This record gives sequence, structure tokens and C-alpha cells, in this order.
Amino acid sequence: MDGNPRGPAHPRSASWAPLGDPEIDAVLEAEFERQMTTLQLIASENFASPAVMAATGSVLTNKYSEGYPRRRYYGGNANADTAEQLAIDRVKALFGAEHANVQPHSGSQANAAVYLALLDTGDTVMGMSLDQGGHLTHGSPVNVSGRLYNFVSYGLTRSDERIDYDAMAGLAREHRPKLIVAGATAYSRRIDPVPFREVCDEIGAVFMFDAAHIAGLIVGGVHINPVPYADIVTFTTHKTMRGPRGGTILCTQEYAKRIDSAVFPGSQGGPLDHAVAAKAVGFAEAARPEFAQYQARIVENAAALADALGSQGFRLVSGGTDNHLLLIDLRTFDADLTGKVAQEALDAAGVTLNRNSIPDDPRSPFVTSGLRMGTPSVTTQGMGPAEMARIAEFTSRVLRAPDDEDVIATVRAEIAELCAAFPPYDR
Repeated sequence: MDGNPRGPAHPRSASWAPLGDPEIDAVLEAEFERQMTTLQLIASENFASPAVMAATGSVLTNKYSEGYPRRRYYGGNANADTAEQLAIDRVKALFGAEHANVQPHSGSQANAAVYLALLDTGDTVMGMSLDQGGHLTHGSPVNVSGRLYNFVSYGLTRSDERIDYDAMAGLAREHRPKLIVAGATAYSRRIDPVPFREVCDEIGAVFMFDAAHIAGLIVGGVHINPVPYADIVTFTTHKTMRGPRGGTILCTQEYAKRIDSAVFPGSQGGPLDHAVAAKAVGFAEAARPEFAQYQARIVENAAALADALGSQGFRLVSGGTDNHLLLIDLRTFDADLTGKVAQEALDAAGVTLNRNSIPDDPRSPFVTSGLRMGTPSVTTQGMGPAEMARIAEFTSRVLRAPDDEDVIATVRAEIAELCAAFPPYDR
């Protein structure tokens, strides 16, 4: 298995035919080389299967399908209807949902559609603060969500850097939001939907769970499924789901008509039929037993990486991880080292990740004091705990000498050798 005893998480065979456009061919070849020879540790990325990529580039690219299956505004949609209905049926079965809309172009579009369906401009909403681990679409003032609606933010406890459920409930009782949003983009612990459900029932609010990052973990059984608790669940179909780029909305039958109308015609035109077909492929892959095994390995690898980074002298926000990502606070490792500098040095060495704000970060979101790491991609390649220890060691070596070109060159060569044993795709 190419030096990989655990095996890749999906078949690697794929066709990479030139496009006949020399400039774009050069870009694609360079990107293929980058992905084959460097470590992909961005928590929101993954390696889609060749089948998912083939569907994304299929003849459904040519179809226009405003509306929904059997309720279209254009002719010739019998095949598009079949593909979309397959995606709907498959994702409902995966999560045990009453209704699904698979047309959102992204997670942000999915969230915007929910807000459009349920809220009026100026309504009060609650969401997790961006600087505490939340997402831009959870009420950040620089996002349309924060501009159109009155978001009240909840966050973490100072003592253990986990969601302060008591404070969240207290804010809800005080501000009486119409909608409460759970979910995060840089939070390394499990999110309990029960306290949100309880306070929503108490004050009469709608409960929305943004599962963009953890959808695959939910399907794999390593994170609690919020569908039985939440009125609405949104998620992206890439990240831990390992499908195409896109979004999905799940909801109870009570909200189905409003959600569908908010997606089309409320906020989008025709769906991306090729992406919808690729979602159907990805959902079928997620229904296989090996997908649950893969999700368990993601969590195992994240825990191993957290332990190894701790041994290298890094402090992790909340002390570790329960899911697919972890957040490093660089200040105790090197008080002068910023997330921006660390990201750029690691990128040069072949470690791809992103700088990230930490709770109560004194630096700006563009500079930051932290780094975010995720294990979905390297787990897809078949890497395990032993490789996580090596990744932590690579990270430490580079960040102890971020300006040393010799160290960076040496680490990059070692990473290329490691990646050669775990190729995500065949050349």
C-alpha cells in the first residue's frame, strides 16, 4: 500500500488529463504537486474522492434547473431531478432528518437562507462570538449576518476555555432571541445540543445548529447528532464530510417550506446540478461502514497530534481536543511569535495550516496569536499517530527558527519524503 499500512481512506485512481489551456494546466499541475508533497492541516479542507471530483466535472455542469425536483421552471430536467432526489434521500437517511435542501452553494449561503426564512431585519439572534471560536456568519459585524440582525454573542469560560452554557442560557433569558445558533469554526471540543434545546424551549426560540465542521464526525458516530434536538441543522459537504464544495440544510417538516423558499427563489437562482450530483456521491460514500472508521481515525489522530504538540512545548486552547481540530496558543511557546509569521514559515516548510485568533486574542484577526490545525486530510491519506508525532516535531523545529532557511529547507525535504509514502492520489 505504498508504505501505508492503514491504507488510504478512498480509492486514489484518477485521470488528470491536460485541459489544453497551458496557463491553467500549469496552475493545476503546480497545485497537484503542492498537495502531493506537503501536509494539508487546514481543518476545513479534505481530499475528495475521484468519484466526487468526476461528478463535479460532469455534463450536469451544462444544465439549468431553477426550482426543485418535479417543480422546475425549465424543461429537460428529468435527470437533474433524479440526481437531486438521490442527494436528498441519501442525506436524510444519514442524519435521520425529516427534510433536506441540498442546493446551497456553501455553508455561508445555507446559513443566510435560514436567517432569511425565519428572521426580519433587526431581529435578535444569538451565536458564538468569532473571537471565541464562532463563524463569520454567526453575527460578526463584518458579515451580512451582523449587519442585518441584532446578534448577541456568547463565548467560553475563562477557566477551561469551553462553551459557557450557563452564561449562554442567561443571555438568552435576558435578550429573548428569536433564533439561537450553535456551532463553531475553531472550537476543539464537542458541542452539547441539549442546553441549547432546553433554553430555546424555555424562551420560545428556534434552535439552529451549524455543523459545518463536524458533519462527518456526526455521521461517523464520534459526535452527538444534533438533528433530534435542533429545528434546523446546516453543514458543508466538504471538510469532514469529504464531498464536494457546497452546503446543505436539514430541518423538521415544520420549517421545510420556508427553508426551500428562502434558498430558491429567496437567495439563490438555479442550483449547481453538477455539485448536487457530487453531493449525492459523497453522501453514498459516507453511508459505507469504512466512513465511520475513518471518522474515528480523524479524532484519534487529532488527539495524538495534540499530545505530541504538548510534548513539544505548545499550549493548546482548552487543553486538547475532542474532534478533528486543535487550536495552538503561541504566546507561551514564543511571546513574540505571531500566527501570521508562524503560518508563513510553516507554509515555506511544507506544513499548510491557518493562523487563527485565540480566545481574547490581543492581536488583530489578520495577525493573531494562534494557529489552527486539523486532521481530516492527513487521515484521508492514511496517516496515523506515528505521523502525528512527526508533524508536531516538524512544527516545533520550524517555529523555533522561523527565519532559518536551512531548517525550513531540511524540514520541507523530510515532509516531501513522508508525503511520498502517503499519496492522496495516483499520479
